[in-house]
Amino acid sequence: MTQPDHVLAIDCGTQSVRAHLFDPTGHLVASARVELEAYVSPRPGWAEQDPQYYWESLTEACRKLWQVAPVPRDAVAGLALTTQRSTVINLDSDGKVLRPAIVWLDQRRTDNLPALGALWRTALRMAGMRETIDYLMAEAEANWIRTEQPEVWRRTAHYLFLSGFLTWKLVGRFVDSVGCQVGYVPFDYRRLRWAGPRDWKWQAIGVDPDWLPELVPPGDILGEVSQEASDATGIPVGLPVVAAAADKACEVLGSGCIEPQIACLSYGTCATINTTQKNYVEATRFIPPFPAAVGGLHTLEVQVYRGFWMVSWFKQEFGDKECRLAAERGMEPEELFDELVEAVEPGSMGLVLQPYWSPGIKRPGPEAKGAIIGFGDVHTRAHVYRAILEGIAYALREGNEQCQRRTGVQIEELRVAGGGSKSDAAMQITADVFGLPSCRPHVSEASGLGAAIDAAVGLGLHPNFETAVEEMTHVGRVFEPDPERQATYDSLYNEVYLQMYRRLRPLYERIRSITGYPRTSRR
Repeated sequence: MTQPDHVLAIDCGTQSVRAHLFDPTGHLVASARVELEAYVSPRPGWAEQDPQYYWESLTEACRKLWQVAPVPRDAVAGLALTTQRSTVINLDSDGKVLRPAIVWLDQRRTDNLPALGALWRTALRMAGMRETIDYLMAEAEANWIRTEQPEVWRRTAHYLFLSGFLTWKLVGRFVDSVGCQVGYVPFDYRRLRWAGPRDWKWQAIGVDPDWLPELVPPGDILGEVSQEASDATGIPVGLPVVAAAADKACEVLGSGCIEPQIACLSYGTCATINTTQKNYVEATRFIPPFPAAVGGLHTLEVQVYRGFWMVSWFKQEFGDKECRLAAERGMEPEELFDELVEAVEPGSMGLVLQPYWSPGIKRPGPEAKGAIIGFGDVHTRAHVYRAILEGIAYALREGNEQCQRRTGVQIEELRVAGGGSKSDAAMQITADVFGLPSCRPHVSEASGLGAAIDAAVGLGLHPNFETAVEEMTHVGRVFEPDPERQATYDSLYNEVYLQMYRRLRPLYERIRSITGYPRTSRR
C-alpha cells in the first residue's frame, strides 16, 4: 500500500468554506466550495452568524470534495484548518451554543467598560495609551456580551474563536492553534501564550481563564477526527488534525513569505500587508504583531480594515452594468471591471482616495472617515473605481514604510494573495505604486496552501518549514513596475496622499462631535 502523502486543508473564510486536497509539491489536486452568507445583521452595525451554520457548511464542502477527488481517501495523511479571524462563540458546559457568533465585521461597542487597577491605569496614562486601551476595551465582544447579555455570560463555560469551535467539532476537545489567536482575548502576543495572571488584559476583557482552550503551536497535532465528525464529513476517523493558523497568517505562509524582505499583500475583505519576523516588533506602539503560521514567529501586519470590501461596495452600488453583462457572457465581472480601470490614466486624473471606510485605532484613529478629493467634471465612475484600487495600494504602501522603519528591513518583493489578486489591473497598480515586482502565488488558494504546509510539516511529509515552503510554494505571474507610472504615483503619494489624513483629521473630529459617528466610548 502506498504511504499517504496528500493533505486536506479546510479554509472557512468570510464568504465561503473551501475544502482542498494538496499533494506534497503544493499542487491543488481537488477542491470544493460552499458559499456562505457572510453574516446577518439584526441591528445596524451588527454582524452575527449561527455557529452551526459554519459547521454544516464545512461538512458539505468535505462531502463535495470526496465526490471530485481523483485520489482515494486513504491517500490523505492528515488535515489542517484555517478560519476567518476574531469571530467569537459562547458555549455552555454541555457544548450548547448560547448565542450567535459575533463575526469580525461587527461594529457594536459598549460604554460600560471594566475598571482597570490603579497601577495599570497610571502606567497606561503615562504611556499615552489610555485612549487606545479604552477603544480596545469598548471593541471587545466579551465586554458587550457581559454588559448587554449577562445571562449568556453567566452560563458561558467556553469562549472560543471560530477556529476553536470547528476544531472541537472535529476532534471533540477544546483545543486551538496558537496561530489563530487574533482578537480581543487575554493573549500574550510576545510570548505566544495566554497572558500571565497579572496581565492587564484579564481586567480589560474579563474572560475566565477556564473558558479558554488549550493552545498548540502550528505544526503540532491538535487531535484526531472523531467518529461523529467522520460520519458528518466523510473524513476518515482517526485522521490527525494539525494546528495551522488564522487565514491571513496562512496566506503569508502559502505565498512563501517566511523571509522578512518578502512582503505578503492580502487583497481580501480586509486588505493587509504582512511580513514574517523572528523578533517581536510592533508596527504601532501597543499594537502587537500576530502569531505566524510557523511556530515561534510573528507576522507584522498593517490593515486596511474594509480593503477590497470597497470593491464589492462599488460593484453593488455602481457596477450593475458590468455584473449584468458578465452574467450574459458567462465571464467573471472582474474582467469587465479591469476594462474600466484600463480606460483611465494612472492617477485617475487627480482623483485621490483615502480608504478609511471604517475607523482604526492609531492611524487612522477612531475618528477617521473615508475621503475622495480632486473631483472635476471629467471624472466618471471608472475614475472612482481606479481611485479605489490606487487608494488601497497607497494605504498599504504607507503601512509598508511604517514597518520598514520599525524593523530596518527593506522589502524587495511583493506576493499578492486574496480575491483581489485575480485582477490584473490591481496587480499592476500595486507594482507601480510600490515600485516593486508583484507576484501571484501559483494557486489562488494561498490560505489553504498555508494550512496544507502546516499539515505537511506536522505529519513529517517535509522535515521543516523551509523545505516545505521551497517544495510547495511557487511564483505565478510577475508584474513589473512601469517607471513612468511609478513616477506619477510617487508624486501623488508623497505630495497628496500622505498629507490627507493630517489635514482632514480635524474635520473628522468635528464630524464625529456633531453627528456622533463613529462612536467613541465614555468612561
